[in-house]
Amino acid sequence: MAATDKLIAGYQRFREGYYQQNKEQLLKLAEQGQSPKIAIVCCSDSRVDPAIILDCDQGDLFVIRNVANLVPPCESSDSFHGTSAALEFAVNELQVESIIVLGHTQCGGIKSLMDREPQALPETFISKWMKQLENVRHEILANQQGVDKEQQYNLCEQQGITQSLANLMTFPCIQKRVAVGSLRLHGWYYDLNSAELFAMQADSDLFQKIS
Repeated sequence: MAATDKLIAGYQRFREGYYQQNKEQLLKLAEQGQSPKIAIVCCSDSRVDPAIILDCDQGDLFVIRNVANLVPPCESSDSFHGTSAALEFAVNELQVESIIVLGHTQCGGIKSLMDREPQALPETFISKWMKQLENVRHEILANQQGVDKEQQYNLCEQQGITQSLANLMTFPCIQKRVAVGSLRLHGWYYDLNSAELFAMQADSDLFQKIS
């Protein structure tokens, strides 16, 4: 069976099952528009689907996906800023109440950054994107030399969440709403092996398991 055949079969099950059972709510979303309370920045990794992990319904989450769930700093350069545009829409138009940066273990983008050889290969879109965490990489390699590779990856994944939260605060529209208490920022970290979810503690930047 081709991969797309599996999708078509799934769509048919959706039309006959989920759609029929939730038709009223789905039509309401279609007619009245979306009004999610939460925007979530997560990785493009196919194993990390926030709607499944968090057991959400359609319309609950405004999902922004990219490599390694990174939030770049607010910039005014004449370029294309997909993640920034989505954040702007979520904050200003949808008026979300929370933004969650959801990272995860075994992140391919983080691994490519941490494993990069000193003799750099020709730059790729991914390598340029991951340069956002170059300072994090240098600090980990300098201070965690006795730590095994897996722990280094995990540390970089978590510090990537921390930096993304800091970068969120470079957006004036986010600063303003956080200051008046109408918007909250959260850093979450998902373990693929254990399916455990961890939340960053604001007072320590440490991640504590959500029970």
